[in-house]
Amino acid sequence: MKGKHVMITGGAGFIGSNMVEMLLEENDVTVIDNLSITDDRYIRPFMGRNNFNFIKEDIIESVTPGEYDVVVHLAADSDVRNGSQDPTIDLRSNVIGTVNVLEMMRKNDIKDILFASSSTIYGEAKIIPTPENYGPLLPISSYGASKLSAEAFISSYSHYYGIDAKIFRFANIVGKNSTHGVIFDFINKLKKNSSELEVLGDGTQAKSYMHVTDCINSMFYVYEKVKGTDVFNLGNDDVTNVDTIARYVIEAMGLKNTKIVHRGGYMGRGWPGDVKYTRMDVKKLKETGWKNRYSSDEAVKVAIEEIKRQIL
Repeated sequence: MKGKHVMITGGAGFIGSNMVEMLLEENDVTVIDNLSITDDRYIRPFMGRNNFNFIKEDIIESVTPGEYDVVVHLAADSDVRNGSQDPTIDLRSNVIGTVNVLEMMRKNDIKDILFASSSTIYGEAKIIPTPENYGPLLPISSYGASKLSAEAFISSYSHYYGIDAKIFRFANIVGKNSTHGVIFDFINKLKKNSSELEVLGDGTQAKSYMHVTDCINSMFYVYEKVKGTDVFNLGNDDVTNVDTIARYVIEAMGLKNTKIVHRGGYMGRGWPGDVKYTRMDVKKLKETGWKNRYSSDEAVKVAIEEIKRQIL
């Protein structure tokens, strides 16, 4: 990515702030974020630079137009657990917000969008690893439902108005600037009480983890290599279970006698709507020539060190 004006919705958050840091070397970047999930701490160092602009705005209400070459749509209510309490949060943030972004693009003749979807759209898939053409798609959370709805709207706008859309179904993305997630939660729990680590569910929940740098770089690699609207799984071939992450965190914090305790959760899961085991087929991504730097376990270990430094 060079010489582009990139708009990033949700750019103050975890993935967005890492993307800003990477893009600013050779591009102009405008971030739109309502700062509801985090404050501006991760983008504050870029304030005042000539090639960076920040707009505090809620995409549910409006999206400020601009002369953008490409839109990266990351803004969402990203806490899957919230949906079981109030499913309309996901409807507003993830569906209506996406349509507002698409309307801004339509009215301003912007033709390229990269969209952060999710593995949760597959629900409890019967084919593992799960390819992009798997169906029927039956998500088990309102978060997954909202991401699938957003994909459908993006597809329809693509065909109506000639928008070139890359839809990326993320595995669990980990790394610095995290605002939530299992590693973030475990480190904060151990900071408060190092004698035990509470794990929600039975600890066997297993998913593919991808480092944030691999996630971002693969998105732009696909954007440059692939023409036309398409869908790609982003993840790794291997998976890491929750108890393994707990042990990695305990070891990284230098703790010796910490007890892992399983409590809470829902039917062995972390919460209602949590997919207990997920592994996406990433063959299509690899066929473009892309290769991740880190495996799932490696991504987790690197992310633990990054997040540990920021929290502690």
